[in-house]
This record gives sequence, C-alpha cells and structure tokens, in this order.
Amino acid sequence: MATVAVIDEVNAANVRRHVETIVTEIPHRAAGSANGKRMAEYSCAAMKEAGVADTRVHELPAIVSFPEHADFAVRSPAQISIQANTLGHSTLTMPEGITGDLVYVGSGAFADYEGKDVRGKIILTELSYSPARHEKQRIAALMGAIGCVMMNWGHPENEAVPFGSVKPVWGNPTPENYDTEMATLPCIGISRAAGLKLKDMCAEGPVRVWLKTHVENGWRPVQITVGEIALDESPEPGDFVLVGGHQDSWPGEAATDNAAGNACMIELARVFNQHRGELRRGLVFGFWTAHETGTMAGSSWFADRNWDKLRDHAVTYFQIDQPACVGTTRWATASNAELKSFHERIEKQLLGGREYYWKRAAKSGDSSFFGLGIPMFHGQGAFTERELKDTALATLGWWHHSIENKLDKLDWDWMQVHLQVYAAYLWELCTAPVLPFAYRPVADQILARLDELAAAGEPVGLASVAAKAKEFAAATDRLDALAESWRAKFAAGDGDEDAARALNGAFKKLSHMLVTLQSSAKGTYGQDTYGYTPQTTMIPCLYDIPQLGKLPDGEERWMLETKLVRDRNRVADTIADALAVIGDAERTLA
Repeated sequence: MATVAVIDEVNAANVRRHVETIVTEIPHRAAGSANGKRMAEYSCAAMKEAGVADTRVHELPAIVSFPEHADFAVRSPAQISIQANTLGHSTLTMPEGITGDLVYVGSGAFADYEGKDVRGKIILTELSYSPARHEKQRIAALMGAIGCVMMNWGHPENEAVPFGSVKPVWGNPTPENYDTEMATLPCIGISRAAGLKLKDMCAEGPVRVWLKTHVENGWRPVQITVGEIALDESPEPGDFVLVGGHQDSWPGEAATDNAAGNACMIELARVFNQHRGELRRGLVFGFWTAHETGTMAGSSWFADRNWDKLRDHAVTYFQIDQPACVGTTRWATASNAELKSFHERIEKQLLGGREYYWKRAAKSGDSSFFGLGIPMFHGQGAFTERELKDTALATLGWWHHSIENKLDKLDWDWMQVHLQVYAAYLWELCTAPVLPFAYRPVADQILARLDELAAAGEPVGLASVAAKAKEFAAATDRLDALAESWRAKFAAGDGDEDAARALNGAFKKLSHMLVTLQSSAKGTYGQDTYGYTPQTTMIPCLYDIPQLGKLPDGEERWMLETKLVRDRNRVADTIADALAVIGDAERTLA
C-alpha cells in the first residue's frame, strides 16, 4: 500500500543532514542579507537534488528590518543597566534615547490598560501572552505610550534575550496602510529574569527607565524558493497541495526556527516525487522569506502574484514551522475546521497513544492565504499544560527567537514521527478521490459564534442570519453524508470521477467563502494586521458587536452600527452563497 511506502521512506537522518549543513554554513538567514539569498539558493539546489526539477528562486522587494542591540537602563529608584535587543521594525530613537515612567500592562491587550494611564510613558509587557508583539505595539501606540519593553517567556530564571518583529502590517505596506499600520514606537526585548525584576519594582513604586534603539529599516531585495511536483495526467488537472515554511531566521543557528521545517519539506519532496505517478494532485513547496523581519512579505507576495492559480487549484495549505522541538511530548494541530476530522484520524493512527489536541487556525505564521479561502493546518510537538504554565506559555521553547536556538533543541527520534505524520497527511490529500473535508464542524463554529452574539446583535439584524446559518448546518449534514457515500464507493472500486470532481469543486468553492469569513476581518483582497485582536474570535468582522450596546445614541454609535450592518450583510451573503453551492452539488449528484 503506497501510504505505508511513503511513511516508511521518509527519513529523519536526511533531515538532520540538511539541518546541520544549514546551521553550520548559513547562520542568521536574514531576509535581505547575503545569507538570506544563500539560504534560498540552498533550498533550490536541495530540491533539485531531491528530484524536483521545477524549482527556482524568485526575488522581490520587501521592507525588512535589521535590528541590533538596544541600550536600556533603570534610572530610578536605582541605577541598573539591562541587556536588551532592539525589536525588528522598531522606530529609531534620537541619539539621546527616550526616558519615561515604566508601567506594567500584563499581556498588553486592550483589557490590560483598563484603569492605567500610559500616555507619555513606556510600557512593560509579557512577550508570550496574547496578543502578538505586533499587536502589543499597535495597542500601546493607540493608548499613548512612547515606547515598549517586552520581557521574554521561559522559566523565571531565563536569561535569553529575545529577538522579534513588531511590524503590524502584513506583507509589504500599501499607500493606504503605510501611515496607519507600520510600527510607530521604539520597542526592545529583554530577558524574563530581568523583566520579572522590573515587574516587581513597578509593583513597589514608580520606576523610571531610559532606552535607545539601534535598527535599520528599509526596502531590500529578498528571495523565496518555490518547487513544484506537477502531474502530467490527473483526473483533476492542475490541482495541488501547497506546503510552506519560512527560510529566513534571526541571528544564530535558528535550528528549530526554521531550518528543521525547511529540511522536512525537502525530505517530503524527495519521497513524494518518487511516487508522483500515484498522485492525483500535485504539490507546490514554498520556502518563504521576510517572515521574521518583513511580517510575511514572502508568502503574501506569492499569494498576490499567483492568485489565479491558487484560487482555481490549491486545495489546502500545510505549514511546517518548528517541528520536533526537544521536550515536547504532545501533538498540537491548528486547522480550519473542515480539516479537523481528517488530520485527527491520522494522528490517532500514528502517534502511538500520545495526547493530541486541536485549536482553530488563526492568522499567524505565514497564513497569507485566508483571503483566498485556502483551508490551512499545521501540526507539531507541544509541551504539556504544566510545562507551559511553568514557562509563561513558552509554546516554542524558552530558547525561541534567541541565540540559544541550537541543534541541541531538536529531538531526532521525534522528528521521524513528525515526518511520518506529515507524509500521511500529504498522501491522503494528494491521492483521495474525494477530498477528506467535512463542513458540519464549520457550521457548528458559525452557529456558536452567532449564538454568542445574538443579544448584542439584535440592532443589526443578526437573528435572521442565525436562522439562515441553521439552514446551512442542515445542508452541511447532507453534503458530508453525500461525500462519505462516494468515498465508500471509491473504496469498493465503484467510484465515479465526475462525482468526485463535482464534490471537490464544491468543497473548494465552500472553503473560498467560509475560510475568509471565519478568519479575515478585511476580507478577500486585504490582509489583517499581525495578531489583530478581532482575529481571536470566529467571524472577526463581527468582533465589535458587543461594543454596540455599550454606546449611547450619538455619532460614535451610529457610525459603528453602519459598519456592523454592512458586516452583517457580508455574513448573510456568504452563508446564502454557501447554501447555493451545496444545493448545486446535490442536484448534480442526485
């Protein structure tokens, strides 16, 4: 059975060979640097060596950042110098730096500012807790702060000083968002040990600090590498699974982030290329850049410049970033809900009784394809809840985004399991006559969110949308049952290619609508800022509905209500269009 073959053929020893070469010969693979270009060329050569002849490097302009150290000191109540890094896309302070009172604001979310006046002050925040660094900076600027100090995650004694970017705009800026979504504050990162001491000092009384940033921000040529296993003949010509991961990195080896992910992609390409004659869908491998210092400029450029092909033929996006971190014992997968039952079935089969868990895919990493409506997922080892609690939610290891990210942070036995799970994922996606999607879980998420907003949404007419969503849920039950019946027929050797194409075409159309609705506030043709607060909820365009009832009649309420009525209409239209797609599929297959 071929699925067993690909599982048996992937080899972590090959991954290790590539990782060791990358971290030794090409450390600090910054986008826009000589090593960034060398990494793109390495990925290209390795993919061709793996048999993927259709691989090339694409060069594009991107606004990237080259941060250096930061100068940081406590001025009162004591004189203390603290080691710090300037964060990517931080603004450059004047030569004299900036001085201000320090205010601890927890995770740096909107709610953490309640009762605190940070105007003209410098905020101290946890780097690890939601929202992301980029959103912390954006919120701090909105609240009137003049600078940000972000303490690392890890154990309380962790001395690692973090790198990171704070540029909110996703990908390259446009004339419309340059003035509103680029970073506007000087931001620095410090160790957890130093940050906790500052937090305690803030609790005891006023703390005055001084900081000075060192950073070069600007446009540079950067490189991505794209390789394609295209099929000469297929029942669904041109369709493919997109596999991606970033190849740029912060200083040091950056072994887990993301040399390991890139090496996994090369190994998967090698094995699947040998089985290309057995596939019905091809594979496109994207080695992105400007992930770390350009906020996804590489993957968003690829989305924009390959729009038609992606819209018509991409069935899923599988992201590989930081597999097999040492010390992780569970398996965590984030996905759009239509993929959940598919990948959990594989995880149950291959993880040997390990605990696995799921969360809804949110816009993070190189998830630049939500506007297109391509369902995505990523999975890798995860720490236990106890370990996360003890390390301030260091989900990617205390060493993440620091020079401590070295080869010893990879578990090679665990890497073999990762490869086998990844191979099984891709094999089913590339060979299943009927794509392994189920849409009732999507309907359940939509229903739950609309129910949560029901009372607050009454002024904008949300009740009728909820009624239509119930009709949609019933239709997804019928569609899922219809798809399952055809899967059984194919398994029994009695399938029909026309039926498979009709179902898969309906699935692609549904995802184009529903992924965008579930995951994007801006919609199809825009990119939400990184870590944008509404992204924490299903159907982010409705995020402000609870705020409506808190506002008195007046200009602010009337403007918000106008916006929310339009967003309500977007949701209503999407659900109606999805119902029409299911109806068409049912009639075609009747």
